[in-house]
Amino acid sequence: MIRINLLPFRAARKSENIRRQVSLFLLSLILVVLVTGYLQISLISKINKLNEKISTTSLELSKYEAQAKEVDAIKKSLDNLEKRTEVMKQLDTNRRGPVKLLESMSELIVPNRMWLSSLTATETAVKLTGTALDNKTTADFMKNLESSGSFSKVQLHAITHKLAQKQRMKGFTITCTLVQPSQANKGKEKN
Repeated sequence: MIRINLLPFRAARKSENIRRQVSLFLLSLILVVLVTGYLQISLISKINKLNEKISTTSLELSKYEAQAKEVDAIKKSLDNLEKRTEVMKQLDTNRRGPVKLLESMSELIVPNRMWLSSLTATETAVKLTGTALDNKTTADFMKNLESSGSFSKVQLHAITHKLAQKQRMKGFTITCTLVQPSQANKGKEKN
């Protein structure tokens, strides 16, 4: 029988397997290092881009904050101007109010049959005292007040008998509520 010594062949095969495993390990290690390096570089690149974006966004934000402050200042000045305009309109209305009241009273009285002796007005109420020839004249005047649309809740508080220039006259006191112009317009629109 022939005897073959396989030990050197097995040793060579074993060393070749070890070499192959070491080279696979080294190649895997190199591949892991390369992939890790690539990921590191790409992450650093993304971080740099995001940092640039943050800096440009913060610059834009500061610019817009300055513009927002300007807009707020303009809004405040507009509000101030609107308040001033409203005050001027109110002053103008208050200035013209008594004139309009006297003008409307002169249109509503019954001519040559009644005379007003006093007119007291507040923002919402008017008190009238005067003299009329008879009760019908006073009633006509009250109807005129109600139908004008400028006055509401017309009430007769007192009628007294007076003697003036040897003639019997009726003294009267009337109170009524002054209707604001916007409410008077609404009342006219309903009719």
